[in-house]
Amino acid sequence: MTEMTVIRDLLSYRLHTVANLLSRGAELRYRREFGVSLWEWRSIALLGASASPLSLNELARSAGIDKSQMSRVISGLARRGIVLREADAADGRGVRLALSRKGCRIYAGLMRAAGERDEAFTGCLTRNEKKTFDRALAKLASRAREFIHREKAAK
Repeated sequence: MTEMTVIRDLLSYRLHTVANLLSRGAELRYRREFGVSLWEWRSIALLGASASPLSLNELARSAGIDKSQMSRVISGLARRGIVLREADAADGRGVRLALSRKGCRIYAGLMRAAGERDEAFTGCLTRNEKKTFDRALAKLASRAREFIHREKAAK
């Protein structure tokens, strides 16, 4: 008889656990220092990194959340003057999203804090471990994309 797989041994469970721990710690810091939630931080970071304003759909897709949840996040950020909504010249009903001046200041602080956190975590790895880890993550992401394509094709 073969040994049954336990959920705690699965790669996806282990990665999810680490990601959740990192996210919870980040949210605690970003709430304390900047008054933003994790989804707000991600939205600010994505808008700040974009060369041009984004639509709600583009932002939701990039963040990996559904449009209605992103809409709630953006509404809160807009009310607080962090995000600006502007009419989309190409789509009369569409709206483009960008950071306000206040949002840009928050973005700069958030990215400084995120860089500090990233360095604190990756700082416990040797140079070789970092390279190996980066290669392993890239391979796993590639394999995950292959599995998604296969599953979609199997429909």
